[in-house]
Formats: sequence, structure tokens, C-alpha cells
Amino acid sequence: MNSSATPPESLDTLDLGIGGMTCASCVGRVERALRKVPGVQDATVNLATESARIVYGVPPGAQGPAMDALLRRAVRNAGYEPRAAGQDDAPEDLSPWAGFLPVGLGLLLSAPLVLPMLGDLLGYHWMLPAWVQFALATPVQFILGARFYKAGWHALKALSGNMDLLVAIGTSAGWGLSMWLWLTAHEGHAPHLYFEASAVVVTLVLLGKWLEARAKRQTTAAIRALHALRPDVAHMLGQGGEVDVPVAEVMAGDRLVVRPGERIPVDGSILEGHTQVDESMLTGEPLPVTREVGAPLTGGSINGDGRVVMQVSAVGAETVLSRIIRLVEDAQAAKAPIQRLVDQVSAVFVPVVLVVALATLLAWLWVGVGFEVAVIHAVAVLVIACPCALGLATPAAIMAGTGVAARHGILIKDAQALELAHKVDVVAFDKTGTLTVGRPRLTAFEVVPGQDEAAVLAAVASVQGGSEHPLARAVVAAAQERGLQPVAPDSVRAVPGRGTEGEVQARSYLVGSLRWMDELGVKELKEGALAARAAELQNVGATVSAVAERTTDGLALRAILAFGDEPKAGAREALAALRALGVRTVMISGDNRGAAEAMARRLGLDPDAGEVMAEVLPGEKVACVQALQAEREEPLGGKRVTRRGKRGGHVVAMVGDGVNDAPALAAADVGMAMGNGTDVAMHAAGITLMRGDPKLVAAALDISRRTVAKIRQNLFWAFIYNVAGIPLAALGYLNPVVAGAAMALSSVSVMANALLLKRWRI
Repeated sequence: MNSSATPPESLDTLDLGIGGMTCASCVGRVERALRKVPGVQDATVNLATESARIVYGVPPGAQGPAMDALLRRAVRNAGYEPRAAGQDDAPEDLSPWAGFLPVGLGLLLSAPLVLPMLGDLLGYHWMLPAWVQFALATPVQFILGARFYKAGWHALKALSGNMDLLVAIGTSAGWGLSMWLWLTAHEGHAPHLYFEASAVVVTLVLLGKWLEARAKRQTTAAIRALHALRPDVAHMLGQGGEVDVPVAEVMAGDRLVVRPGERIPVDGSILEGHTQVDESMLTGEPLPVTREVGAPLTGGSINGDGRVVMQVSAVGAETVLSRIIRLVEDAQAAKAPIQRLVDQVSAVFVPVVLVVALATLLAWLWVGVGFEVAVIHAVAVLVIACPCALGLATPAAIMAGTGVAARHGILIKDAQALELAHKVDVVAFDKTGTLTVGRPRLTAFEVVPGQDEAAVLAAVASVQGGSEHPLARAVVAAAQERGLQPVAPDSVRAVPGRGTEGEVQARSYLVGSLRWMDELGVKELKEGALAARAAELQNVGATVSAVAERTTDGLALRAILAFGDEPKAGAREALAALRALGVRTVMISGDNRGAAEAMARRLGLDPDAGEVMAEVLPGEKVACVQALQAEREEPLGGKRVTRRGKRGGHVVAMVGDGVNDAPALAAADVGMAMGNGTDVAMHAAGITLMRGDPKLVAAALDISRRTVAKIRQNLFWAFIYNVAGIPLAALGYLNPVVAGAAMALSSVSVMANALLLKRWRI
């Protein structure tokens, strides 16, 4: 990483496509080249997506395009082809056989060379003339295999190595040995040549890379499917009627017509009409939802059987669909922490293999088997030792896992969250809007004797009219239902975590929690009829607030308000599913303890087991999360655990939806934001649950566990191929043809194993 200090506010990010990478060693070389560019703070290269993400500082007065050119030049000087990000994305209708021509030619030319080997197995001993073998093998070696020489030469110039260098050296040695044996043979003697080994190895490697490319196209199918949701044309409503315009020309504020069955082009809201909308692309929920006038519409979703007129609210990169695509792309481009081990291994892998191959050659010569046999064994070592499977093991699994999760409404923002989620053993839920519907109703409004109930309720609604708090909206809704007309307040001041104070028609009212009223010294809540009534309402699970008025004699109680909320459908089952996985569940609520515990019992939580944290102010949620992280006992069973979370204890996931949840989401080991919540919460969280369904929490942990399992399986197979294959080749148990097949199979098996994640279902 470049050590030059750059102010954080001047940092910028650039995505580059990179062509020509073949293995983990290539990844390391490109990263080193990019990090040497002045101003670059970090560079992460992904082999599976063939892309790089560069974070760099823009010096004062410098231009972005200049840095772009410097980074592209660094990639080219390292021996690779810089491209625009996403340029290598295959079209959705690309033929499954695209790019097979070189492989097909290689198979056609190599087949006659392999026939004598098959004949030997059947007892027929014959051999093609040397000049025929030469004519068949040479085009494969130097025309179809030219890519290996080119990339290998660039690696040598950079004093590095990669898969291409190993293949080029190994196959050239086999081809050169065959030429030497042919040209130095005695008259009338037909020596055994190894042209078939070099030609077949080149062909097998090309076949493996082609199969690997096909698998990559499948792992990126999720991104291409999301891009395909964008329609090209929108029906703009102007003075002359409907006019078809490209979606790229649509601006916020425009009015568009969406016909039945069409995809909604951009984000907006309904001005005229009503319909059913299929939002499965956004939420994973297959059932259509009803949309009336004023309801939001999301670009990419499918209109049902109603014609609607919408007003555009967001276009381009600001639409929900664009943000989803960006989140998935960011997750797939990121490098998981487990990849660091692979990077360390690949940095020294190729030089070590070259040393092992040389040692194999010298050892067999010392044994006295002859130069011919020694070279063949050394070639087998070079061919089988391919680090490309190491480079693909982690990103292939992450791409497949994040892609299938996105299709089910689980957006994973970064690879670290995906990798860490499988360790979660405690999940903390915010209550309102996460476990409950989040639309509380005013269930009781009782005033002190002598007060006009309608007048007090209207005043409270006036004070609360500008607030987005669910309880404030419930008060306003109740006032409207009773036909009361709130007036504009003279002034309003929000007291975070406590309530609101405002002046209405020269009278000052305070509306807030009983805790706040107690802090302010409102005496009527300690004794009297309303105090007893407040306690009674709390005991049955209601959230109770109070209204006080500033008078010349101090604060005087005017009324108490009771609110009721309902659990979300499936919330109880979602918590039970997490407990079945061995995960402890905790509810964090700002409600009084009675109300919080009553709701917890409805959700199947046990307050006596510490599964409820009540009367928590917004600023205290972080402390609650940190306390859970620092606990020293196993959530279920009381066993000791290995310290592995941020604070040395449990790995805690926080699930929330509001602005006040954002600090806690960031403090948790894994933050999960409900997609029906605020942008601030989704920005702070590593995972976004687009359906706002608590059941997706267990699903997110499950896809994380399965993805990490695939990463570990892939790394095991990638390492085992080399750990077992190199010694076998060095000891002479593998010929170059078998070694080439094993090497090609290693990459294909890693990609195929990762693709099994596409079968995952909730």
C-alpha cells in the first residue's frame, strides 16, 4: 500500500476490468503494480470477475482522468489488458459454445497423437511418422499456445511467475526434447517422441480455461439478470400525449405512463390509477402487492393489469435497482479475509514450483535414468502445479453466494459480512418495525379531570405533526379519525430518546415517555388515578406516554396515551428458527419494561433468560450490542466459547430498520438492515433484507454458512491437488498428459463446486 498520506475526503474509487489474468499469481502481480502508482491507497484484484477496485487519493489540482490513465498504464506494463469495468460481461444470449474454436482445433490436432497411446493399451504397437507428429503438435504448441508464451514472458520481465509461465516452460521442454530426439536419432531408428504430451497438455489447459469461463458466466448471471430488468424505453406523458423516449433521457419530475404487463422504468409514485405490482426482483416475494395513488413504484418491477401514470422521483444511479446492482457488484468484487492466506501462498508458489521442477530434473539425472526421462518428470511437475484453482476458490464461491442471496431478497454489501455471518451466535433485534409491524395505534387517550379531551388531542397532534416517529404518526392518525384539525405549532423541539416539546396557540406542551416525565418531575404520574391507569396499561403490554403542559406553577400532567403494536407475521417462527440453529435471540426496545416483556412473550422470547433489553435509549443501543459481544458464556448451554467477536466474546448480529439503529448496526459484528427501513440503516449494515421479513435473518446466516463451507471445500481441493500432485509427478507416477488433465480438472472442479450454491433455496 502506498504510504503517502492523503486526506480522507479526497479519496476516490475506480473499477477497472483486467484481461489476461490466469491464476492467483497474476492477481498478486497486478495488485503490486497498482499499489506502486503514486496516490494509490489500496488495490484489490478479483480473479473470478477479472476486475480491480482501486482506492486512490486525488492530489490538489490533479484531474481524475490522469489517474485513470496512470492506473491503466500500470496494468499494461504488468503484462495485462486494462478494460472498462464490466466490459467483459458476457451478453445474456451468448452461445454456450462461445470461445470453443481454439479448443476444438486443439482437440482435432491432438487426437491423432493420442491414438497410438490408446493402441498400446489394446496391444497394438504403432507410431505416427516423426514428421506427422511434428506437423500436428507444432501449431498447437506455438499458435494455439501463443497466449502462454506471451503471458509467461510478461511474468518473466516482471521477475515473477504465473500459470502461463509453468505451462510454457513445461510444454516447450516436452516439444524441445522431442525435436532433439528426432534430429539426433540414428539412421533407421524411430525414437519415442513426446510431441503428444506437449500438444495434449496445451489443449487440456485451453479446455479447462474454456470450461472455467463458462462457469464464470454462470456465477455472474445474477448481475446480468438485474441489468436486464431495466427497460430501454419509457412512455413520457407530455402536452402532446404519450411519447416514447429512452430511459436514459428521463428526469426526476417527469410523468410516465406504465401499461399493463410492462416493467416500471424508474422509481417514482403513482399519480393516477391503481394496479398490482410484482416486486419479486426486489424482495424475493412472489406475490404481487397492491399499489394505489401516492404509493411508491420501484424501477424494474412488473406492472400488473392496471394502466398507471407515475411521477419520477429517481433515475440512473439513484434508483433502488441501481443501488441493488451496486451492492451486489461491490460484494462480488471484494476480497474476503480468508483470501489473505491464498495471497500469501500464491506469492511464492510459482518460484517454489520452478525450484521443485529443477530439483526433480537433477535428482532423476543423479539416479541415472537418463536425460529423456528426467525431463519428462520435471515437465509433469511444471504442468500439474497450477495456482489458478487457488485464485478462483474464494471469489467463485462469494460470487455464487451473493448472487443467489440477491435473488431471494438478501443483499450482502461486502464479503467480510458474508464470511463473518456464519459465526454469529447472538442476534439482537430492534423491536419496532423489525419484530413488530411498526405501525402502532393509539389504543387509549385519557385526560386528567377538567381537561377537554378533543382539545388536548388536537394540541398533541399539532406538536407531533412534523415527526416521523411511529408513535407520533399514530397520534396524528387518531386525531384525523376523530375529525380534529391540528394547527401549525409555533415552535417544536425534539428531545432525542425522550419526546417532543412545542408551543401551540401560546401554550407549551411536552409529549414523551414516562421516564422523561419522571426526570422532569411531573408529580401526578407518581400517584393518583392516571398513575394507576398508566401502570395498568403497561402491565398489559401497551407503550405508555404522557402529555404535560408548562404552567406558571411548573409542569402539569394533561393526559396519558397508550399505544399498541402487533408482531410481524412470521416473527415468532423466525426467532424459533434461529434458536433451532443454536443462536441466542435478544430484543432491544425503548419501551418500558412491562410493555417490552409483554411483546417479547407474544414473540416467544423469555424475559427471565435475559432475552429482553427494555427502556433503552437510542444512544444506548450501541452499549447493548457491545455488552452482548463481551459476554463470556455460550448463549445456549452455558459452555465457554473461543473469543472471536469484535470485543473478544460472542459474534453479534444486529437487526434494525431506523436511523437510530445505524450506530448499533455499525457496532455489531454483522449489521442487518430491513429493506423497508431507512437508507441510513441500510448504509450502516453489511446485509440488507429487502423484504423486511425476520425470517430472512436465519436465511442470511444459512447462505453465509453454506458459502463459507464452499470456500473451505474449494481451498481444500485447490491445495490437495498440488500437495498430492507435485510429489507424485516428481516421483514419476504421473506423466505430463495425466498431469495436464489433473491441472485442468482442478480449476473446473472449483468452479463447479461453487455453482452448486445456485441451488440454494430459503
